[in-house]
Amino acid sequence: MSDTSRHRAGGSADLSGALSEGPLVTEGPGLLVMDVDSTLIEQEVIELIAERAGTRERVAEVTARAMRGELDFAASLRERVATLAGVPQGVFAQVLAEVRPTMGAAELIEALHARGCRVGVVSGGFEEVVVPLTKRLGIDHVAANRLEVVEGRLTGRVLGRIVDRQEKVRCLLAWARQDGVPMERTIAVGDGANDLGMLEAAGLGVAFCAKPVVVEQADAAIHVRDLRAVLQLIGG
Repeated sequence: MSDTSRHRAGGSADLSGALSEGPLVTEGPGLLVMDVDSTLIEQEVIELIAERAGTRERVAEVTARAMRGELDFAASLRERVATLAGVPQGVFAQVLAEVRPTMGAAELIEALHARGCRVGVVSGGFEEVVVPLTKRLGIDHVAANRLEVVEGRLTGRVLGRIVDRQEKVRCLLAWARQDGVPMERTIAVGDGANDLGMLEAAGLGVAFCAKPVVVEQADAAIHVRDLRAVLQLIGG
């Protein structure tokens, strides 16, 4: 959360922490950055891939612990990805076809763009699925992990940097600078412990149908699976 003084309009059963004034209300948002798995989309991409590897139950358990903040995200990601070794790379197209954007995702992005606000996503998931999805939705910035593929099959390793808590913050700050947006006019939306850094750094940090540890620390919370509710937090 930025140091900007906030005045809140209260909340409802569906959301809490709505703003009644401040730059996000009077000038509008300039940049919104959100998580992907269980936020922009309904599923966890790595679990959809793990289903093909026969390791979904194991991967889902590790994912849940990581999102609650019980495990180091980078280490937990490597552990989960290791179970995917041998899966044919054709899995990416199959998973992309299964991915369901969360209710209100397209409408939120369209409404933000109409206000001149840029939209970015930071994902602990994978470029091979996330990038085509973001192109379909018209998202402006994207950061995600990349899986190594050798001879048409996943090796069980991640290439390059991992999009963890610190990398999500770095992306938020870099995109705000790139777009010329002051931090008090930024919004971050996420559901897991891996998102807490960017929720703290943004002008408004929003917990979306989130784990309790995230709801407790976020500026605002949405408890209904409809991303259009983000607009209600800043006056519609």
